[in-house]
Amino acid sequence: MTSRERVHRTLQFDNPERVPRQLWTLPWALNNHKEQVDRLRKDFPDDITMVQGFLHRKPATRGDPFEIGEYTDEWGCKFTNVHRGIIGEIKEPLLKGEDWEDRDALILPEEMLAVDTGKVNSFCSETELFVIAGACPRPFERLQFLRGTEQLFVDLMQRPAGMFSVMNKVHDYYCRELEVWAQTDVDALMIMDDWGSQNSLLINPELWVEIFKPLYADYLHIAHGHGKKMFMHSDGYILQILPHLVELGLDAINSQIFCMGLEQLKQFKGKITFWGEMDRQHLLPDGTAEDIHDAVKKVKDALYDQGGCIAQCEFGPGGNPDNVRAVFEAWDRNPA
Repeated sequence: MTSRERVHRTLQFDNPERVPRQLWTLPWALNNHKEQVDRLRKDFPDDITMVQGFLHRKPATRGDPFEIGEYTDEWGCKFTNVHRGIIGEIKEPLLKGEDWEDRDALILPEEMLAVDTGKVNSFCSETELFVIAGACPRPFERLQFLRGTEQLFVDLMQRPAGMFSVMNKVHDYYCRELEVWAQTDVDALMIMDDWGSQNSLLINPELWVEIFKPLYADYLHIAHGHGKKMFMHSDGYILQILPHLVELGLDAINSQIFCMGLEQLKQFKGKITFWGEMDRQHLLPDGTAEDIHDAVKKVKDALYDQGGCIAQCEFGPGGNPDNVRAVFEAWDRNPA
């Protein structure tokens, strides 16, 4: 069974012979534990990969997003970073007008739509891995980058017309981007937005349903209309929106399952694939190998249903390389 087949069978709850694997490494891990990362990749090869680049035209950016200093992304949003190995924060939003009247300053990165389809398709045909597209729409986070998080929260309550004008413009762009990638040979598309704090959603769930759920519905429609799976990442406590994501047909969710609690997530067993993850707040930095093995067993018991689990693990700041290794060892000891 190839990795591609293994992931598809996992998403379809169709008894893969083992749980698929994927290691995420932030630059911090490579800066501090490169030898351990190399050994992990050799001993526990990924079943999933993401295809990036392959653009006819390179978008304009300045700086390095993971180095100390300033970085300007392809949208013109400027991030200030004080820690090497992780991305910085927006200190000066691009759009500052009370009614977003300066919205004409927003220039869409059309270069990102100029995908070299031939190279993408060659990449897909030359690998047996499950391939996720190199685009990642994030409407909520993009609005924060453009406006600033605090002011966006105010605007979501006051609802200035200019906000919706920009939101529609951003959404239309993301739909066009997904359409481009959906016409390649990738196996899945991906979206993301960090929606949760430690113990609640960042906005009223009713507001999420009214304003943001329709955007995600469009993204899912594009993916499934082209025969692609849809994966999503969202940090924090997102329990209130999981039923809606399941209703929309989301195939896989990467979320902080230990933040929400496995007991509360059992209701979604067999309805969506949990694309990781291990607890990186407590277990990965401070747990023992026994703690990790016990946690993996609990995840499998709670969420696995002839599929529906991917052994994804993020190795980032503070992570203990021995505990990251223990995650994949534990999944091998608890096969499908």
